[in-house]
Amino acid sequence: MTTLVFGHKSPDTDSTGSPIIWAWYLNEIKGQSAKPVLLGEPNTEAAFVLKRWNLDKPEIVSEVAADTPVVIVDTNNPAELPTGINDCDITAIIDHHKLVGGLETKGPIDIRIEPLACTATIMWKMIGKDMAQMPKDVKGAMLSCILSDTLEFRSPTTTQEDKAIAYDLAKDLDVDISAYAAEMFEAKSDVSAFSDAELLRMDSKEYEVDGKQFRVSVLETTAPQILIDRKDSLMASMPGVATEDGADQVLLFVIDILNEEATLLVPNDLVKTVAEKSFDATVKGDTVVLPGIMSRKKQIIPNLKV
Repeated sequence: MTTLVFGHKSPDTDSTGSPIIWAWYLNEIKGQSAKPVLLGEPNTEAAFVLKRWNLDKPEIVSEVAADTPVVIVDTNNPAELPTGINDCDITAIIDHHKLVGGLETKGPIDIRIEPLACTATIMWKMIGKDMAQMPKDVKGAMLSCILSDTLEFRSPTTTQEDKAIAYDLAKDLDVDISAYAAEMFEAKSDVSAFSDAELLRMDSKEYEVDGKQFRVSVLETTAPQILIDRKDSLMASMPGVATEDGADQVLLFVIDILNEEATLLVPNDLVKTVAEKSFDATVKGDTVVLPGIMSRKKQIIPNLKV
């Protein structure tokens, strides 16, 4: 039976590229039938990466049948996975996020979770000497994942391992990291085709903080003003998205990659309180700039207070 490899429901570059990487490894090195799939439409940066490296876009699935063998990558949070995930035959988890809990398996499985910036970095370490057999298009996906998740090494989640592996891959591929990262970030910044609701869900995770359910969304961009100019309509769309998704509030952080800061949209007193308690910020309007805030995983989620 073919193993499905997938990440979370809002596929960014890592959750698009890592399933491709691991499916290649299972098929070509381990001799196991495997297929990369996505749980949603890839974001603009991920779509650019697929085109840049001539990779086929994995099939998008919304449900996975019971007893299907699956490998989960770039998440271990049931809220980010298909309904009924615990009815699947989870055979492995490869991730770089905190352990959430709630997944159940049919037997002992392989789990690899490391405090690195990117799932693809972990995969590089796991594949080891077999990397020599990896084709350039898959290596290109791996490099792209690392550059995306580290924001070209600007993110505080970046480790020396992430950086060294990225440089190793770039040398092998004859890619200039700065020039290529700039192309990726330009693609990520083009959000003109997306509705407000799509933007609020594009790179989003669900978290509970002191009894409040939050959809914590980040939009990483080199052109933050384009998103700030849409703040009124984005904030007007937040209540509907929150209600549909079973959340109390959407928190939207616009991450300015080049200036290394975040702008939090402040539509109401709840978000104002969150900003002031969580980031020691002074809120005077419907936005607040948070200098140095770049990472949801390391800087936003751990500090959230209500």
